[in-house]
Amino acid sequence: MADYAARRTFMVDTQIRPSDVTEYPLIEAMLAVPRERFVPGDKRETAYVGEHVALGLEDRVLLEPRTFAKMIEALDLTRNALVLDVGAGHGYSSAVIAHLAEAVVALEEDAAMASEAQTALSEYGADNVAVVEGALAAGAAQHGPYDVIVLEGAVEMIPDALIDQIKEGGRIAAIFMEGVLGTCRIGYKIDGRMTWRFAFNGTAPVLPGFAKAPAFQF
Repeated sequence: MADYAARRTFMVDTQIRPSDVTEYPLIEAMLAVPRERFVPGDKRETAYVGEHVALGLEDRVLLEPRTFAKMIEALDLTRNALVLDVGAGHGYSSAVIAHLAEAVVALEEDAAMASEAQTALSEYGADNVAVVEGALAAGAAQHGPYDVIVLEGAVEMIPDALIDQIKEGGRIAAIFMEGVLGTCRIGYKIDGRMTWRFAFNGTAPVLPGFAKAPAFQF
């Protein structure tokens, strides 16, 4: 039987800590959440590798541990934060964030994955997470506005509908892809406008609904 706890510790020691992730509550959360329970059954053996884990749908992955950890640390979550987790997949990211924030809305547009997330999060005991099924690009305005929004995949652009759901003074983390190059940026909402700061280099598949419309060509 696989020793997932040992793999979890190895993941943190070889992927997370060497990437200058130092926030102790985040490290503690990643040591606690059983990542293997939040991936498709046939992917459990790859749950702790240092790369994105395919979720069985085109352009949908569980972000590699390093990228996810650096993104969450850059957001500087507080215990009273309401977080919208966009593209929650099977619920892993929401389970980790639930350790750091007051409440999490896990948004997933695939019905089967939303159901899997609901089951996995309930079994884990993440009772401050609500799973919502709906289009990722539309957000979940009925539960907002949010202190923080996290995008569990890359974007080429972010719809205004999502920006509108960020509280004044709130922030959003996203990996922006330009061709094959990607950068994670943190956006801060100040006086109703977004100000973006570079966090680190990283890549991921572009989430459905977050690609730029092709430019018209003659």
